[in-house]
Amino acid sequence: MKAMEENLRSKIKDLKFDAQGLIPAIVQDAQTREILTLAYMNEESLRRTIEEGETWFWSRSRSQLWHKGETSGHTQRVRRIVADCDADALTVFVEPHGPACHTGARSCFHNEIESAEENDKDKDAPMSADEAMNLGAQLEHLYALIESRRRELPEGSYTTYLFKEGLDKILKKVGEEAAETIIAAKNEERERLVSEVSDLIYHLTVLMVERGVTLEMVRAELTKRSKG
Repeated sequence: MKAMEENLRSKIKDLKFDAQGLIPAIVQDAQTREILTLAYMNEESLRRTIEEGETWFWSRSRSQLWHKGETSGHTQRVRRIVADCDADALTVFVEPHGPACHTGARSCFHNEIESAEENDKDKDAPMSADEAMNLGAQLEHLYALIESRRRELPEGSYTTYLFKEGLDKILKKVGEEAAETIIAAKNEERERLVSEVSDLIYHLTVLMVERGVTLEMVRAELTKRSKG
């Protein structure tokens, strides 16, 4: 144990913290490589992150340590920590359990300023792996967005309307979308079926959020069934 502690202290000592004793940490999804957030660590938060296997940061606004997910439950399981060539910045690869952003978005980086490629790229060309989320990530993003709508109830949002109307309205919409999906499946127009399936998934996700069913619960149930 003593040798491990000395090794940890040695690794941290090699890093270059700024005048405030902080080092920037880019948090990145270990699977999709999506950048989730930029935060700051001091020696203590980095030590806790390594020892506990979940991200800890230093809040510059509150001047205190904070454990990601301590109140929201949206923790980040650490898979790998890498320092840059100058040893003055870190990339923390994590397995996120819920959204990274306090707004409920999967990533803190969701406000696009400019895209130089937007007007040049072929609109009919297939998206690359970097441009498209996998389905699991897309569902997590959708769930987090709907959760934030339920929490904040912004005016003019259709999701807000559903939550304000209540469970019976949500169930009615799920039933309607299920029926429309069945009708679309009987026809040969695949695009219509894709559209109706997407609508059904959205309304099912609203229902899950309303009833407190998480994606992790569904994943666990599917995993259990796959072993049967």
